Amino acid sequence: MTALLAHEVVRVLGGRRVLDGVSLTAAPGRRIGLIGENGCGKSTLLRVLAGVDEPDAGSVVRPADLGFLHQELPFDAGATVAAVLDGALREARTDLAELERLGAELAVLPEHDPSLPGLLAEYGQRLEQAEARGSWDADRRAALVLDGLGLSGLAPERVLGSLSGGQRGRLALAALLVRRPSAVLLDEPTNHLDDAAAAFLEAQLLALPGTVVVASHDRAFLEAVCTDLVDLDPAVGGPVRFGGGYLAYLAAKRAARARWERQHAEEQQELERLRHSAGVTAHRVAPDRGRTDNEKMGYGHRAGRVQQQVSRRVRDASRRLAELERAQVAEPPVPLRFAPPALVAGARAEEGSGPLPEDALLALRGVGVPGRLAPLSLELAADDRLLVTGGNGTGKSTLLAVLAGRLEAAAGGVVHRRPGLTVGLLAQDTVFARPDRTAAATYARAVGPERAERVPLSALGLLAAADLDRPVGALSVGQRRRLALALLVARPPQLLLLDEPTNHLSPLLCDELEEAIGAGGPGAVVVAGHDRWLRRRWRGRELELGTRPGVRPGTRSGVRPAAPAPDVPPDVRR
Repeated sequence: MTALLAHEVVRVLGGRRVLDGVSLTAAPGRRIGLIGENGCGKSTLLRVLAGVDEPDAGSVVRPADLGFLHQELPFDAGATVAAVLDGALREARTDLAELERLGAELAVLPEHDPSLPGLLAEYGQRLEQAEARGSWDADRRAALVLDGLGLSGLAPERVLGSLSGGQRGRLALAALLVRRPSAVLLDEPTNHLDDAAAAFLEAQLLALPGTVVVASHDRAFLEAVCTDLVDLDPAVGGPVRFGGGYLAYLAAKRAARARWERQHAEEQQELERLRHSAGVTAHRVAPDRGRTDNEKMGYGHRAGRVQQQVSRRVRDASRRLAELERAQVAEPPVPLRFAPPALVAGARAEEGSGPLPEDALLALRGVGVPGRLAPLSLELAADDRLLVTGGNGTGKSTLLAVLAGRLEAAAGGVVHRRPGLTVGLLAQDTVFARPDRTAAATYARAVGPERAERVPLSALGLLAAADLDRPVGALSVGQRRRLALALLVARPPQLLLLDEPTNHLSPLLCDELEEAIGAGGPGAVVVAGHDRWLRRRWRGRELELGTRPGVRPGTRSGVRPAAPAPDVPPDVRR
């Protein structure tokens, strides 16, 4: 096994320098996590490391046996589950077939045949490769991986177009784990994984002897798996590598930022002092400066010597000033800080609201969706904080779609809503009807000019100033999700529904979003998610959905929304 090496990699996309001289050494046995704000270049770096994209400058040395899982899956919608698994098992089966062929040739080859040494060397190389891949165990491993990722119930003849997005993502991950390459590159691998599947993935990666490089928002995953974290956010000397998991990174990140701010402030003070010193001294030595009274008596005697001393001080100060101006550290960029005016809006209690209590916004009575959601009853108060958990296929997304009014309840179930209730839904998939429009223009058209002026997109702390005028289609997946969140909080609804809200968001934004949700106050928030870090710190109510009759693990639980309005993505329509 060889190391994965990147040296001074530069990548320019859309006129923007996404990667600027990034170097990385990933030795076998190291599991490196790539973190940073959305749009900092994590996915771009993975694509360059994998050879999918070529760098504009710099070089990459990679092992020949490399596997890459990226966010846009490579499989055709018409391919079957069996075809995907056959492709994953092809290398192992080729190893075994070649060993059988070579063994048969060796069995009949005379002892003194001149081709014997070469044939033995080829057999030994193939045998070593098969052992490294675990080729004899590949079919059993495939069954274990499918079961571990919750896919054992998929029929081999199912076409990928009939699977949910989560199922397709898990199938691509399964195919990579079955292959067992010597270097693994993963882009957001824990999206769509429940607890059992995430724990299984962690165990698989911990057991790999080769290199692992992963871009992830999952703080629990980073803490459990990574030996090193590489922060791609701007820093004094470029990307910073931290040893340890997420908790160690947080402490080191804060300390590094404080050092940078302190160094910049001290240098600016020194620059100001040198400029003042050089300017004052130069004025004193200026040739047209008049002599003061106490200089006149000895001016002729001391003029030459004083002039030389003052000139030397001017030169020294100017030299130090020039050196410091060249070597000074850049000003630390203002970090993005999520600062919504409010996540949700309050709703006053209403008397005579029929079947609803005065402080309730919404109630479900025996509501279910056949094949997606088992019947349940639920009541949401005006200031509720509810976390919905459960394995894949238990109906979390379906429940949010029912609460949002996008999916009608089954016969026999009743949904009671407060009149005039405003609801906002952040769905898992963020799709904008006009990807050619800029983020700022999309925001202004969605929330209205007056609201956009009162609550500027730049003030929400979700997108950097440089990204506001970029087309939505050129933004990263995480940045598009940030924009969708901005459209919601710009006009806070009375009921905010968040489906896997931490997917694709940077870990630091996930922390800030959690703090905003947990702050309490008016309005109700319902979160559906697998995020283990969020769940450990949750302080509100919890609803765990389990397997019920009519709801099978692995069945599609997502909901296809109606066609979106021209400039409002379907996941933020009310």
